[in-house]
Amino acid sequence: MSSVNDALENARFTYEQHMRTCRQCHADAAPCAVAKHLLRIHNLARRDRMRTGGPDASTT
Repeated sequence: MSSVNDALENARFTYEQHMRTCRQCHADAAPCAVAKHLLRIHNLARRDRMRTGGPDASTT
């Protein structure tokens, strides 16, 4: 179960880091294609966590 949580935290961290450092996201004030892809990965990891019924599954 910790691997599901690790995947979610890793996806969240990667997305947030990209949003802080991407010049295109800041210049356009809209997410770039990479940000959209990373957000999709985060959402899939969050969905997997909810399916497994991990701790605090509904709060993330």
